[in-house]
Amino acid sequence: MLPGLFSFKGRYRILHLTWVAFFLTFICWFNFAPFATTIGKEFGLTPEQIKTLSICNLALTIPARIVIGMLLDRFGPRIIYSSLLIFSTIPCLATAVSQNFHQLVISRLLMGIVGAGFVVGIRMVAEWFPAQEIGIAQGIYGGWGNFGAFGAEFTLPIIALAGGFWMDGGSNWRGAIALTGILAAIYGAIYYRNVQDTPIGKVYQKPKRNGAIEVTSPKSFWAAIIMNFGLIFALGLLVWRLAQPSLKFLSHTQMLFAWLFLACLFVFQTYRAWQVNREVLSGTKIYAANERYQFRQVALLAFAYATSFGSELTVASMLPAFFEQTFSFEHLAAGAIASTYPFMNLIARPSGGLLCDRAGSRKWTLTLLATGIGISYLLAYRIDRNWSISLAIMVIAIAGCFSQASSGANSGIVPLIKKEITGQISGHVGAYGNFGSVVYLTIFSLTDAQRLFQTMGIAALICASVCAFFLKEPKSILFEEDGIKNTNLIVQPNSFLISRRGAEARRRK
Repeated sequence: MLPGLFSFKGRYRILHLTWVAFFLTFICWFNFAPFATTIGKEFGLTPEQIKTLSICNLALTIPARIVIGMLLDRFGPRIIYSSLLIFSTIPCLATAVSQNFHQLVISRLLMGIVGAGFVVGIRMVAEWFPAQEIGIAQGIYGGWGNFGAFGAEFTLPIIALAGGFWMDGGSNWRGAIALTGILAAIYGAIYYRNVQDTPIGKVYQKPKRNGAIEVTSPKSFWAAIIMNFGLIFALGLLVWRLAQPSLKFLSHTQMLFAWLFLACLFVFQTYRAWQVNREVLSGTKIYAANERYQFRQVALLAFAYATSFGSELTVASMLPAFFEQTFSFEHLAAGAIASTYPFMNLIARPSGGLLCDRAGSRKWTLTLLATGIGISYLLAYRIDRNWSISLAIMVIAIAGCFSQASSGANSGIVPLIKKEITGQISGHVGAYGNFGSVVYLTIFSLTDAQRLFQTMGIAALICASVCAFFLKEPKSILFEEDGIKNTNLIVQPNSFLISRRGAEARRRK
């Protein structure tokens, strides 16, 4: 455990300020879910339209995490996180003043950009904590920040009821949603004035080229192209969903134009990737052994994140409605019970990061946690109205613990792959978390909760099998910093200590 965790000095101060930033982006991102049924009744929305809004809430997070990952590596987390928090005011206010389904779709699509904030903190925390503590530090950042989903589920309905009582005796959901954006913007200014990208004396490493992720072998290039296609596919799936006759949002012609735009975007991404990596593809540039990384590892972590964080986002989005429909609860009671799921992030995600640091194998920690996700969701597949509510809550809580702990373990590996492109790597991995959510929520919109749990369980077991065979232990070297001054050591996980001064002398030569 981190010895100075509850202090507000040095690197711990940066950690606390950063997880609060993540917490507020999550409150904004999830500020629609507690009011989904209320808004649906007020606007006369069908269940299918409400499910579609949940998908829209996640969709633009997919490209946003890629773009923000690139901007992050170039400009640093201080500027990017502050800007994102201030930007969150726009979709929050847009949601608050919406008058119909079309306006809600646009506002929730914009809100998806705010969900990309997670990527920024991954790089910030990685700059301030050494490799042997990276898992627990990232787990605390992610877990305590993800607690914002609980904050939205639990506190926003109370704020709305209090505001409604003060104004007209109803539920002032518009005021509650607008308030989240205003608070986030204020904190964005506070964050900018109180953090720095790196400890004193440490240089912020940037990629040599911008515009696409830098790979170190031709095979990795093609793997990156395939991953980009997967993200474009998820956006195409959303376009198809919005073009369904029951939603009446996009016409068939508009759907085809949107698909053409996505195809052009994929071609442009491929071209930019070729520009950044053309010397590797032609063989004129060969990376030294200590500079190489396998993009396959990024792909495996992305798959693992789709099954862990992707399922977590999905369940957090649909759980209040699931309890309302399955057990005939009132809206407020269903929201309170559902809030226990994101609440567990306070402990579960840091625990996954701590296991990743202490268990001796980051690979097998992630593999075993993915197995737990699969088994617990397959148990949740059997839940129906004949179950006792306590047993149903327990099974879903176990699934939540495994999915959140797996996300924490994943974040303990991502920063150890290649330091100077940590933002882009976490952007790709994080984007696939939303890819998983879009796919899962699309399945949910076409079937029911039982089929959703079954699909998520099977996907997690497949992921565990693939990680067991192909995932490798990270071997990156990170500098140890105490947040105030530098030590004289370079820390290599599970290996040995090297003199930092000696390494710097060799670089000067």
